[in-house]
Amino acid sequence: MKVAFYTLGCKVNQYETEAMQKLFGAAGYEITAEVEIADVVVVNTCTVTSLSSQKSRQIIRRAARANPNAVLVVVGCYAQSEPQEISKIEGVDVIIGTAERTKIVELVERTLKNRDEKILTVGNVETISEFEELPHTPHRTRAFLKIEDGCNNFCSYCIIPFVRGRVRSRSLESIRRECQQLANDGYKEIVLTGIHIGAYGKDFKNGTNLVDAVKTVLETANPARLRLGSLESAEMTNDLINLMKSDSRICNHVHLPLQSGSDEILKLMHRPYTAKNFSDLTARLVAEIPNISIGTDLIVGFPNETDALFEETIEFIKNQPFSKIHVFPFSSRAGTVAAAMKNQIDGQTKKIRAGSALEVSAEKEKQFAEKLIGQTVEIIAETEENGFIDGLTKNYVRVYVPATPKIKLGEFVSVKVEKIFRNGVLANTRD
Repeated sequence: MKVAFYTLGCKVNQYETEAMQKLFGAAGYEITAEVEIADVVVVNTCTVTSLSSQKSRQIIRRAARANPNAVLVVVGCYAQSEPQEISKIEGVDVIIGTAERTKIVELVERTLKNRDEKILTVGNVETISEFEELPHTPHRTRAFLKIEDGCNNFCSYCIIPFVRGRVRSRSLESIRRECQQLANDGYKEIVLTGIHIGAYGKDFKNGTNLVDAVKTVLETANPARLRLGSLESAEMTNDLINLMKSDSRICNHVHLPLQSGSDEILKLMHRPYTAKNFSDLTARLVAEIPNISIGTDLIVGFPNETDALFEETIEFIKNQPFSKIHVFPFSSRAGTVAAAMKNQIDGQTKKIRAGSALEVSAEKEKQFAEKLIGQTVEIIAETEENGFIDGLTKNYVRVYVPATPKIKLGEFVSVKVEKIFRNGVLANTRD
């Protein structure tokens, strides 16, 4: 029996797909990339924006057309958000939300025995209080390690707390067990991921926090590199910053979602900081952590964002030490506070504003990468395609180097950066 996967969305979804693949593998299934020959097709969905939901629907329909005889399983955030809509799509057999993924093989085999049975397993995320343990084997040179699920913030624009539920942290003992396996498998870089990793441990109510999780990974897996996933700026605590400064294994790279440079809009978004709070933090990080890269997220066209407030944001991001800005036009999500706000911004204005912000991002990304020209950097060789091998520097610049037999995927390689290239830089091996 063969099973194929489509995965949309974030690194958490990638992690969960790999875990579900392991569940199928343990049951004797073969993982295939060819949807047309699969007996089972799993679509792991996303719903963070209306475009994400639209893409999820398109992929579900594409999978149903490509292989109408396969058992079609739809799982994840969009499945949690709109199970009834998905059930109307012809060909869907099983719908699973953001919990009970451990039962996916059992539900598929039930359907294989009775193709007339349609299964919908979507519970109330508000009642979920325990982290779902999923067996996991990474399929990449970098290993994602999920340490947390859910979010308590309820930013006014965000649907994620409604489809993922409240914060649920993975136990330190469970993290330790997976790290032991990652160490045995020889992974050189581990990326901590979750829906809101900065909130790690809050549900334990015993003082355990993200620093404890980071120390557990460092002590148990002893990776050459440990990379942190997205963090709220308020969660960059003194303890965490000091740990980053003192342990060279922690990558000098952080992703801090800003969302807006206007205090007025930040307040409407229910974001717990001001532009000055954010700016003070980035200035400190640049001063204390050498060559740090700081990525961010930005939402443009939020309700009530006037031209003047948008220009305030543009001026703010121009003066920030960002290496990359992910720009999102505001997407209204039913059930959120922002969806019901007055003074919604039209689509054309959002498109123009996104273009302006992306211009700033492109310039920031280029300026940061140019600092590497002439330097020797170390990457972990990740993929090989069209005569080039690529990998990331410690501070998250994509480096391309001409492929040679000497460079082995998954291994460190020292290269000298020559020029800007594609979405990063071009380098050559020192010898």
